[in-house]
Amino acid sequence: MFIHDMQQWMLPIWLGTWVIAGSTGLMTACMDKKIGFVRWHVAALLLPVLAAVAGLLLRAIGITMGPWRTDGTGWLMGLYIALLGMVIQRFAIRYLQGDRHYGRYFGWLTWTTGAASIVWMSRTLWMEVASWAAMDAGLVALIALAWESAPVRAVTKVTISRLAISAMAMAIACLWYGLAAHSGDIAIALAHVNRLPPVVRMGVALLLVLAAIVQAGGWPFGRWLLESAVTPTPVSAIMHAGVVNAGGLLLARWAPLLSASGPWPHGVLLVLAWLSVGLGSGILLVHVDYKRQLIASTMAQMGLMLMQCAIGAYDAAMIHLILHGLFKATLFLRSGDALPRPEQALAGPRSTKPSSALWPAIFGAMFALVYFAVDPHAWVRALSALMLGAGVSLVARQARWTQEGLWLGLATVLIAAVISEGLRAWLAHTVRHLAPGIQAYAVTMAWPIAAVALLAMLGLVGVLITARPDAGIVTRIYLWLVHLGEPRPIAMETHPHHLHRFEQEAALR
Repeated sequence: MFIHDMQQWMLPIWLGTWVIAGSTGLMTACMDKKIGFVRWHVAALLLPVLAAVAGLLLRAIGITMGPWRTDGTGWLMGLYIALLGMVIQRFAIRYLQGDRHYGRYFGWLTWTTGAASIVWMSRTLWMEVASWAAMDAGLVALIALAWESAPVRAVTKVTISRLAISAMAMAIACLWYGLAAHSGDIAIALAHVNRLPPVVRMGVALLLVLAAIVQAGGWPFGRWLLESAVTPTPVSAIMHAGVVNAGGLLLARWAPLLSASGPWPHGVLLVLAWLSVGLGSGILLVHVDYKRQLIASTMAQMGLMLMQCAIGAYDAAMIHLILHGLFKATLFLRSGDALPRPEQALAGPRSTKPSSALWPAIFGAMFALVYFAVDPHAWVRALSALMLGAGVSLVARQARWTQEGLWLGLATVLIAAVISEGLRAWLAHTVRHLAPGIQAYAVTMAWPIAAVALLAMLGLVGVLITARPDAGIVTRIYLWLVHLGEPRPIAMETHPHHLHRFEQEAALR
């Protein structure tokens, strides 16, 4: 009886914790640079984390209050977003110290993460749209805080124009679907998806695909994401707390509609996501700016996540969302370590020893085949096998540079790959247990095969470029990728004296 009563109270308690965190965030924004109160605010952010943990442990599922309803997915995402948001704001206490908008950053960071959490507790279509728009508005406000900078103004405008497309697509899709299903309740509307006319199912699915692609910074809407490097590091990190990666979970939540919408939404999503993978990976390889590399990597990873949605592997996409978000936010928060000492950057050792790509590729291919052979009838598993094999191949290529030797390096790679797969399997089991609504939907075998073929094509292009780096077409591809990854001149802040200071500092050491 006590547990049942606690389950009924968990939703209002969880909402109350966000009200408390939002109130302290608002006070922090008003008090501006009082660090003592900022620390109290960050401590208050622990409350939504604890409430989400309690909701998961008590299995407070199906509790309804107004436009909200609890489920396993909502509690899991609430925990992930709140925990990551708290860590990022804890980091920002010192990182942003001295910024003229110090207190406002904490207020808008809390707004953004709170709205991102509420999206997945929404019961009604209008609340989902409102929360989605509030989340994007918070991100725009964070980018626009340094409005006195011309590049920030330019990036803010392009971000508004792109994210407005996502919000409008969401609003039109939910309005259209709600009118056709005669219900504003998401669960009830999705339960009768097969009764709707095919044109409604396909149209709404295409609009949701558009919203997910834009939100993830995918091609051809990725300009806003690439130029977001102008923002402070905590803002770049907070994008991974259910903001830029929200598209994957959106498609997973609407999976019953997508699975009944015909081939067009799957095909459009697969092609656009694949192009995002190719462009993001290419920009990552040709650019030297570390933060831009991380953002390009995010574009590629979000493309992979959306490709998983396109083939019906929504549970894998959700695991990808969580693990990538934690990993990439960590890389952003420690991006300062990527800056070498001046004497290392200007006169550091350079190795000219060529690196063979053949045997690492064979090693990765063998690992992928073994992984796929465990269940060869699950074609969805082929995409995971390809990605895992590519990762093993890349790491194996670096194993030869370890001081301990090649074979020990390869053994380490193999052990790490096995541990990684074990962690993925455990997370998959946990996600299916906590969020049974997120599952793999059966799709035509052609979609997983097409996804594997498209990614293999990218890999083949990479091998050919490595084999003939001096070819004319390779040079054109290189310059094209550099151009696509560069921000517009209006979105760049020039500091012509920084390099001279860097050289002086190196000379004094």
